[in-house]
Amino acid sequence: MSLVDGQYNGVPLSWLFPEEKQGWTGYVEWEKSPDKKRVANGILKSQKFSPIPEFQDGPLPKTNPILIGHRWKEYHAALGLKSIVEFSWKTVLKEKHDMLHVLDFPYNGETLPKYILGDGKITQNKHFFVRNHGGIPDIDPECFELEIGGLVKTPVRIPLKDLKDPSKFPQISITATLQCSGTRRREQIDEYPGDGDELINAPWGEGAIGTAVWRGVPLKKVLKIACGGVLPECQHLEFVGADTYFKKYEVYNYAVSVPWRKVRQSEEVLLAWEMNGEPLPKIHGAPLRVVVAGYIGARSCKWVCRINALAEPSFGPVQRQEYLYYNQQIGKHNVLISNGFSIQAMPVSSAILSPKTKDVVIHDGSIELKGWAYSGNGNWVERVEVSPDGGHVWYPVAQEDMTQKHYYAWRLWKIEVPVDAEGWLEFCVRTWDSSNNTEPTYVRSAWNWDLHVTSSAHRIKIYSVNRSKPRTAMRLKQLEDMGESLEPISKPLEFTLEKFEDYEAASQKYPREPRD
Repeated sequence: MSLVDGQYNGVPLSWLFPEEKQGWTGYVEWEKSPDKKRVANGILKSQKFSPIPEFQDGPLPKTNPILIGHRWKEYHAALGLKSIVEFSWKTVLKEKHDMLHVLDFPYNGETLPKYILGDGKITQNKHFFVRNHGGIPDIDPECFELEIGGLVKTPVRIPLKDLKDPSKFPQISITATLQCSGTRRREQIDEYPGDGDELINAPWGEGAIGTAVWRGVPLKKVLKIACGGVLPECQHLEFVGADTYFKKYEVYNYAVSVPWRKVRQSEEVLLAWEMNGEPLPKIHGAPLRVVVAGYIGARSCKWVCRINALAEPSFGPVQRQEYLYYNQQIGKHNVLISNGFSIQAMPVSSAILSPKTKDVVIHDGSIELKGWAYSGNGNWVERVEVSPDGGHVWYPVAQEDMTQKHYYAWRLWKIEVPVDAEGWLEFCVRTWDSSNNTEPTYVRSAWNWDLHVTSSAHRIKIYSVNRSKPRTAMRLKQLEDMGESLEPISKPLEFTLEKFEDYEAASQKYPREPRD
């Protein structure tokens, strides 16, 4: 068996893996085509690909994109799907503005702190973070239909225009935060390297989170109205996306699931076609995506094309083999899929976005800090506390300095913290939610092999310069007069720190050595 010039054993790849639906560009159906899938897996296992990038044992490159997805581009090319890669990056450039490109393909893009704080409680679409697991399909809404099957009373296919018809299905809007479970992963990476699996765990900072107003129809209403409900055996709802996903040299459609009890208990699971009052962007799952409020972002399947009612969770690798939380004692030498538990609801967490770690902050006895706080599963943020001394003394954020409460959304916050001390200080933030949950104190308390859910109190180190102290004010004036700056703090100053006569006078008054 050989792969030569876009042909496999003399057969063009475009014949082997065609785009099967009119108006669905970049979509290949793998899950319903075991023969096609077997051939694709054979091709992948017969090739050599670029190594998985190793980024955890050294400093991350100061480039944008930080990481290049050579391996996953090669997977697509090996199956004749190179055009998906090209379309995906064009879509990034068209729909996104001033992002930190964590991985160029499959695209992972982080919202910069200035936009999280500047946009307000609702993140603009062009700034909203992106966590994709494959390429971006291009689906014509006029050609789209949603298939629902499995353990339902009546399997159906629903055109998008029918789903969006308010006379057929009730529409709602919800304000909901989506958060990647890898948010703040860099804190774990910096202290203890972890999983480097087939699809890399992107080195996220504090910006893999965003809040939008999503509009669509609750899934439970669609199941009731269109399908007549689910059968008694149904315990989980599987969402299958139109994107192609790779795991250990095998190919899949992206597939995840959530429990039926999550779907039926409220309107927390939405089939959405609108984001912040605008049509859903392609990069965020157009023409239709799932929004699972309060759960990790991975469950909010983009480009959803099929929903299956199941008796057990999806067997897709994203559901069964990834997004697992391990005990601290589980490491590379003994990790198994079976000894981690599946992450669903997001725990309480928070982050300081301003100032940034290693900033030099010149102040007059207090420092303003800003950030976000969030808790999943229908819990809301009740209290945010900030400590200027590493976690001994905590100052609460005033309610008027936090954004509005929502069942499924973050609260942005700000606080002026009194600071007398100078030099390097460690600030940290913790949050209490409506169920009285709070965050572990240290990164190690929450470290796990897969580097998910960095929910410990977020810490930054800043250099404090208290201008209210006379001696500090004098030195700052001296620096200003000489055209010098304190930054970077490690740079030696170019002038004598103290006049000789002043040093001699101080030495006489307070000698450094005893005189008898």
